[in-house]
Amino acid sequence: MKEIQLKYGCNPNQKPSRIYMEDGSELPVTVLNGRPGYINFLDAFNGWQLVKELKEATGLPAATSFKHVSPAGAAVGLPLSDTLAKIYWVDDLGELSPLACAYARARGADRMSSFGDFIALSDVCDADTARLIKREVSDGVIAPGYTDEAMELLMQKKKGGYNILQIDPDYKPAQLEKKQVYGITFEQGRNELDTSAGLLDNIVTENKEIPEKALIDMKISLIVLKYTQSNSVCYVKDGQAIGIGAGQQSRIHCTRLAGSKADNWYLRQSPKVMGLQFADGLGRADRDNAIDVYIGDEYEDVLAEGVWQKTFKVKPEVFTREEKKEWLKGMKDVTIGSDAFFPFSDNIERAHKSGVKYIAQPGGSVRDDAVIECCNKYGIVMAFTGIRLFHH
Repeated sequence: MKEIQLKYGCNPNQKPSRIYMEDGSELPVTVLNGRPGYINFLDAFNGWQLVKELKEATGLPAATSFKHVSPAGAAVGLPLSDTLAKIYWVDDLGELSPLACAYARARGADRMSSFGDFIALSDVCDADTARLIKREVSDGVIAPGYTDEAMELLMQKKKGGYNILQIDPDYKPAQLEKKQVYGITFEQGRNELDTSAGLLDNIVTENKEIPEKALIDMKISLIVLKYTQSNSVCYVKDGQAIGIGAGQQSRIHCTRLAGSKADNWYLRQSPKVMGLQFADGLGRADRDNAIDVYIGDEYEDVLAEGVWQKTFKVKPEVFTREEKKEWLKGMKDVTIGSDAFFPFSDNIERAHKSGVKYIAQPGGSVRDDAVIECCNKYGIVMAFTGIRLFHH
């Protein structure tokens, strides 16, 4: 197809709407099922680029969960521990394929943000991955292909109307990209990022030891940031993003937002949360909502008389601030990436509270010395990439 007519643009009043190739060539995407919208395609194409680059950088299957043109989560296909399988609600599915593990991680790290996502997969969607997708609330999926069993499972979603896209994995876009704002055309070269060419060699801190696992996490953080609305900061742990702060005007607000999400990811693994006894029949989304309130400052909203009975079999004890602080001390060896330089050391102080040990950022601030000094205080390893990754 050379163009696809859409129901409307970003909003229902924005008509007409379509996607097409400006040079008149065939589109590199095929709609196998459903009727994707304007924002669906934005999420799909950004998500596909992200997982394609993750696969190229790590050699592992990759998945991302996209919402409103930023990733809510992204991961590579490493095996799940029993704890992660439980907090991601996939412990009843048995051993999962690497691609399914990647999506379980991408979806599970921030399930509140991932609700109603658009999924991108680096590899042909298999039955394990489709089985996981089938039971989550999602708008659609893009992948280079689907097995017959996967298609059969996905076609059962949304009464047969689930959006299923197939992308040509060999498609290469033009080096110049354009968009219009207020009738004015903007043109720029594509943002190419080569993570294999010494990108992380410029280590500016006293501690210069980066194990292979951390090196992969640093690459993941940078690739995720490349497709996240700026300003943005990304926390990564064991092959998956665990906290993404997107679209903030202040760098420290990015760091705090992403850090709070990373903290919540770790708090979900605490005995207090793992031991919650939910009421029979309570859905995964309602459980996610309850957990989010329970571990937050508004915990009384879910523990109030007449409310907790609808959510839990047994009323949970309050998860006190002191208990949460003590549990978070166990969060270690986390990586953080930033799409632009850290202008003040307050970002490092906040990152340290969430167990950050490795940092990848462009560098170039007039206060780089103060930022490096703060890293040295905590034994943090920091690499300057020299490359800004703004995305708008």
